[in-house]
Amino acid sequence: MTLALAPTDRPYLPRGVRMITDKVRGGTVLLCPEKAIALDTIGEAILSRVDGSASFKEIVAGLAEAYDAPAEQIAGDVQRFLAGLRARMYLAVHP
Repeated sequence: MTLALAPTDRPYLPRGVRMITDKVRGGTVLLCPEKAIALDTIGEAILSRVDGSASFKEIVAGLAEAYDAPAEQIAGDVQRFLAGLRARMYLAVHP
Protein backbone atom coordinates (compact mmCIF):
# COMPACT_ATOMS: atom_id res chain seq x y z
CA MET A 1 0.00 0.00 0.00
CA THR A 2 1.35 3.39 -0.95
CA LEU A 3 0.96 6.12 1.64
CA ALA A 4 0.96 8.97 -0.88
CA LEU A 5 -2.41 10.53 -1.52
CA ALA A 6 -3.83 10.67 -5.04
CA PRO A 7 -5.40 13.97 -6.19
CA THR A 8 -8.89 12.49 -5.83
CA ASP A 9 -8.34 10.86 -2.40
CA ARG A 10 -10.50 12.39 0.33
CA PRO A 11 -8.58 12.28 3.62
CA TYR A 12 -10.30 12.12 6.99
CA LEU A 13 -9.41 11.63 10.63
CA PRO A 14 -10.31 8.08 11.65
CA ARG A 15 -12.31 7.17 14.73
CA GLY A 16 -10.47 8.13 17.90
CA VAL A 17 -8.41 10.90 16.25
CA ARG A 18 -9.44 14.54 16.45
CA MET A 19 -8.13 18.09 16.61
CA ILE A 20 -8.70 19.93 19.86
CA THR A 21 -7.64 23.19 21.49
CA ASP A 22 -5.26 22.43 24.35
CA LYS A 23 -6.22 24.94 27.03
CA VAL A 24 -3.39 23.89 29.34
CA ARG A 25 -0.50 24.30 26.89
CA GLY A 26 -2.25 26.67 24.50
CA GLY A 27 -2.51 25.88 20.81
CA THR A 28 -4.06 23.03 18.89
CA VAL A 29 -3.20 19.35 19.21
CA LEU A 30 -4.05 16.25 17.25
CA LEU A 31 -5.45 13.92 19.88
CA CYS A 32 -4.83 10.25 19.09
CA PRO A 33 -5.24 7.13 21.19
CA GLU A 34 -2.65 7.45 23.97
CA LYS A 35 -0.90 10.37 22.26
CA ALA A 36 -1.26 14.10 21.68
CA ILE A 37 0.66 15.80 18.87
CA ALA A 38 1.17 19.56 19.06
CA LEU A 39 0.31 21.21 15.76
CA ASP A 40 1.96 24.32 14.38
CA THR A 41 -0.06 26.82 12.36
CA ILE A 42 0.72 24.99 9.12
CA GLY A 43 -0.42 21.60 10.45
CA GLU A 44 -3.54 23.21 11.84
CA ALA A 45 -4.28 24.92 8.50
CA ILE A 46 -3.94 21.61 6.66
CA LEU A 47 -5.99 19.51 9.10
CA SER A 48 -8.73 22.12 9.36
CA ARG A 49 -9.51 21.29 5.71
CA VAL A 50 -9.46 17.51 6.22
CA ASP A 51 -13.13 16.57 6.52
CA GLY A 52 -13.61 13.44 4.41
CA SER A 53 -15.38 15.31 1.63
CA ALA A 54 -12.60 17.56 0.26
CA SER A 55 -10.15 15.84 -2.06
CA PHE A 56 -6.39 16.19 -1.69
CA LYS A 57 -6.40 18.40 -4.79
CA GLU A 58 -9.13 20.64 -3.32
CA ILE A 59 -7.26 20.95 -0.01
CA VAL A 60 -4.10 22.01 -1.84
CA ALA A 61 -6.02 24.50 -4.00
CA GLY A 62 -7.67 26.02 -0.93
CA LEU A 63 -4.35 26.42 0.85
CA ALA A 64 -2.70 27.88 -2.25
CA GLU A 65 -5.46 30.46 -2.51
CA ALA A 66 -5.50 31.27 1.21
CA TYR A 67 -1.74 31.73 1.43
CA ASP A 68 -1.14 33.09 -2.09
CA ALA A 69 1.47 30.42 -2.78
CA PRO A 70 2.18 28.08 -5.72
CA ALA A 71 -0.03 24.99 -5.58
CA GLU A 72 2.89 22.78 -6.73
CA GLN A 73 4.99 23.78 -3.72
CA ILE A 74 2.09 23.43 -1.30
CA ALA A 75 1.17 20.02 -2.74
CA GLY A 76 4.58 18.61 -1.82
CA ASP A 77 4.43 19.95 1.73
CA VAL A 78 0.86 18.77 2.27
CA GLN A 79 1.66 15.38 0.76
CA ARG A 80 4.58 14.83 3.17
CA PHE A 81 2.54 15.94 6.18
CA LEU A 82 -0.52 13.82 5.40
CA ALA A 83 1.50 10.76 4.31
CA GLY A 84 3.36 10.94 7.62
CA LEU A 85 0.08 10.96 9.54
CA ARG A 86 -1.23 8.15 7.36
CA ALA A 87 1.88 6.04 8.09
CA ARG A 88 1.08 6.32 11.80
CA MET A 89 -2.59 5.52 11.12
CA TYR A 90 -3.70 8.98 12.31
CA LEU A 91 -5.23 9.65 8.87
CA ALA A 92 -7.32 7.57 6.49
CA VAL A 93 -8.64 8.23 2.99
CA HIS A 94 -11.73 7.60 0.91
CA PRO A 95 -10.62 6.84 -2.66
